[in-house]
Amino acid sequence: MTVYEKFLSLEIDSSFISLEREGYAGCFCYPVNAKAIGFEGCIMYCFIGGYGETVFSCNPESCSDTNVYPLAKNFSDFISLILACGSANPVEQIVWMNKQQFEQHLQDEREIRTAEQTELLSLLEKELHITAMKNPFEYVKELQSDFDDSNIQYSDEYYDVLGTKR
Repeated sequence: MTVYEKFLSLEIDSSFISLEREGYAGCFCYPVNAKAIGFEGCIMYCFIGGYGETVFSCNPESCSDTNVYPLAKNFSDFISLILACGSANPVEQIVWMNKQQFEQHLQDEREIRTAEQTELLSLLEKELHITAMKNPFEYVKELQSDFDDSNIQYSDEYYDVLGTKR
């Protein structure tokens, strides 16, 4: 059983860590070869065909120059990042932040963390045998620094919305 399959078998309310099970039915920037992991509003976390176990964020309202970007080399690392950051939200935000902005965001997140969120993080650590990532900002920035997005397949709507050609 993979870590992702074990995560699914826990039957938890993952909305506490910004991973709603249901989300938008579709959005212009969601790759056609994506398999959803969870949603945070219109942001989809997913695997994308052609990229193995890499976990991605697909954000139609991205503050970055791209709507789709990698967050973790695999689901185990993704959970490790969530354990370090409290939810998927700070991990997703790294793409446009500098280190100081990220540290401030983490502090703000800690101040509003709920008891349910803390309990869920402890449960994930225990049940999945994963610990918090030591340097989440550096890990994500390194992964994103030389990423080749040429295997991501988009719908015609994506190119129409951006006004670009395939």
